[in-house]
Amino acid sequence: MTHSTAPSSSTSARQVAKSKPFWRSFSPWSIGAALIAALVLMPIVAVVWIAFNPTDNIWPHLISTTLPRYMRTTLLLMVCVGTLAGVMGTVTAWLVSRYRFPLSGWLEWLLLLPLAIPAYVGAYALVDLLEYAGPVQTWLRGVMGWKTSRDYWFPEIRSFGAAVIVLGAALYPYVYLLARQAFREQSAATEEVARSLGSNAWGRFFRVGLPLARPAIAAGMAIAMMETVNDFGTVDYFAVQTLTTGIFTVWLESNNAGGAAQLASVVLVLVIFLVTMEKVSRRKTRFFAMSGRHRAVTRVPLNGAGAWGAMVICALPFLIGFVMPAGVILHHALRNAEVWQDPALYTALWNTLYVGGIAAVLTVLAAVFMVYGVRLSGRSLPRLLLPITTIGYAAPGAVLGVGILIPLATFDNWMADMIEAATGVDIGLVLTGSAVALIFAYGVRFFAIAQGAADAAMGRVSPSLPMAARSLGRTKGQVLRQIYAPLIRGSVGSALLLVFVDAVKELPATLLLRPFNFDTLATRVHEQASLENLGDASPAAILVVLVGLAAVAMLARANR
Repeated sequence: MTHSTAPSSSTSARQVAKSKPFWRSFSPWSIGAALIAALVLMPIVAVVWIAFNPTDNIWPHLISTTLPRYMRTTLLLMVCVGTLAGVMGTVTAWLVSRYRFPLSGWLEWLLLLPLAIPAYVGAYALVDLLEYAGPVQTWLRGVMGWKTSRDYWFPEIRSFGAAVIVLGAALYPYVYLLARQAFREQSAATEEVARSLGSNAWGRFFRVGLPLARPAIAAGMAIAMMETVNDFGTVDYFAVQTLTTGIFTVWLESNNAGGAAQLASVVLVLVIFLVTMEKVSRRKTRFFAMSGRHRAVTRVPLNGAGAWGAMVICALPFLIGFVMPAGVILHHALRNAEVWQDPALYTALWNTLYVGGIAAVLTVLAAVFMVYGVRLSGRSLPRLLLPITTIGYAAPGAVLGVGILIPLATFDNWMADMIEAATGVDIGLVLTGSAVALIFAYGVRFFAIAQGAADAAMGRVSPSLPMAARSLGRTKGQVLRQIYAPLIRGSVGSALLLVFVDAVKELPATLLLRPFNFDTLATRVHEQASLENLGDASPAAILVVLVGLAAVAMLARANR
């Protein structure tokens, strides 16, 4: 008896694509996908080009003066924040996934809430709480009878250490989310074997749980370190000089775009190296389930001091990362109720909703179009575009600002000169003089979120459904609208919300690319807090936090 095996649909698609002439494989879908990929990669390519072809080469000056200091501070900050976020996220994830203790059910979800607080908001709140005129030091002076700052010692608030604490408390949920999932997916059999061999709780954590979850923890720490490189508001407020602050200084204060691009290229190399190392570490560490019958680990109840200690350990990151900044901001927002009547606040709110909403819709539509076009092509080259286009998410906003503003400004001026020469009408700067550049930056920065959601959602659709539709005479566009769209609607909606929320919180790219006299909620918070006016900054900060809470609620629902 002979058995025949039918080829899979993906294999058939590749064989059909390979059998076609090369020129016939190009369709509006594949060409559109390539154009979208080119637009996403354009700012990165522009940064590298400008860095190697500057108008005024200050590279030797940077190397001999500020670059070593920027590099040293940035690397140290990345390591410290990554380590702190890794420890906080891993330990809390282990405790809530392995043990039951007071409030453990609540803390499992409350530990995600710091994602709703931008790190720069946490920085402003910490300084307001602990500075000399703040409530903590004022209370200490009243209780102890101290008169001036010379009578006692208090840690310096605007310092490198404070920046590490604020960034670590804001970014640890990235590690926590991935580590918790990794710990929950581990089999109870490994725990039972380790226990039967005499391993205690610490031994099971270090010898079994931690090694199995290391790839997820490494990925979370890599994200935290990339977000650290991207941060501007926190390090600027604490006067910590990093490569990102250097980009702003060289470009805006020294008026040297080429030097800013050179610093941006250094940041880009650093981020690419970090992403590469993270992927290499995950590829070298692989674990497989040896049994199809997976049993989840049963959480062990804790009693006495151990239970209360676990609760305190899990509550501290939540208190520092969410309760403290949210409480300080809410206090100022309620104490300065008249600020809510400021028309500038609602102008900033409208600007935020306007650019964030347009960016989210266009980004998700472009991602769906690109993923669908790549799937239709059936060739390996377009498929290589998918992972490459995610580099925008790793690139800091300041880097994208350099790579977008300079080329667009050049094109804007050329187009305006051409139209004025032909018609005598000066149209001004259409792209960089409006919110177009800012929307484009948001799209490039967060394209990876939309692309990943669209790719994963389309991958879950059975290939037989679109093939059946095509056999019934449906066009490729009709298949996308009638088959894929209803099935991927939930993932697309989630991607829309996540892109919108990240756009609302984005600060460095917004500061560089916003039009003149154009404020968003993020820039309003930064400007008012930089002037030590937290009362006027608090309403905008509250609105940013509320938007972030919506995303965290959706994220918690998706990870039940």
